[in-house]
Amino acid sequence: MRIVSWNVNGLRAILKKNFHESMAALSPDILCLQETKVDSASIPEINLPGYAKIFNCAERRGYSGTAIFSKIEPMSVNCNTPLDGLTGISEGRVIVAEYETFSLVNVYTPNSGSELKRLSFRHDVWDVEMLKMLLKISETKAAILCGDMNVAHEEIDLANPQGNHFSAGFTDEERSGMENLLKNFGVDTFRKFFPTREKCYSWWSYRSGARDRNVGWRIDYVIVDRAIENAVKDAFIAGSILGSDHAPVGIDVNL
Repeated sequence: MRIVSWNVNGLRAILKKNFHESMAALSPDILCLQETKVDSASIPEINLPGYAKIFNCAERRGYSGTAIFSKIEPMSVNCNTPLDGLTGISEGRVIVAEYETFSLVNVYTPNSGSELKRLSFRHDVWDVEMLKMLLKISETKAAILCGDMNVAHEEIDLANPQGNHFSAGFTDEERSGMENLLKNFGVDTFRKFFPTREKCYSWWSYRSGARDRNVGWRIDYVIVDRAIENAVKDAFIAGSILGSDHAPVGIDVNL
């Protein structure tokens, strides 16, 4: 089974940029999208026959949002998790899909912001509640967490660590949140297979030709419950897939 996660930075925009061709090349069994930026009343037509389509849209139009396209019909879907109301209004940031042998959590983690205005919320509330939810899910069924986590865990995960210790996505608080999640829940699948591989990024700024120069950050993850760690056969970043400022990431897993 192949699970792919991709922050598309706007579903309508990505549909005009070889989205269907990209999906044909990747051939996911389950595709998790973040930052869809669509509302429930105007979801665009997506030509992916054979996939169940699940959307969690933000109340604010043109903002946030997640989606799952799945060749395997989930046993149940929850778009109303405890995290959904943490910001006061629904931002459509989490979908939990339950399958026979695992539960899949698709997440678009809040960015702390250029002035770190949301850092305390991110560290003290969101990260705490996310871990709590994952541990509760894993009491009954192994869990897989994927999505845009908006944090580079280690210095190897961004091109310029020294200049970004006080930048959103690489603060001590955000990195400690990720460290705590990995310590108590699961395994960063990409680093399981490539523990020391450098210059492997999943997001690049649109400025200054950052992607062409590979000046990026690895902030998109697939993290699996330790109970199924050995079922993961490969992990990848599909950096050649264009259309967004993020690259798709994914795993091949036997479940």
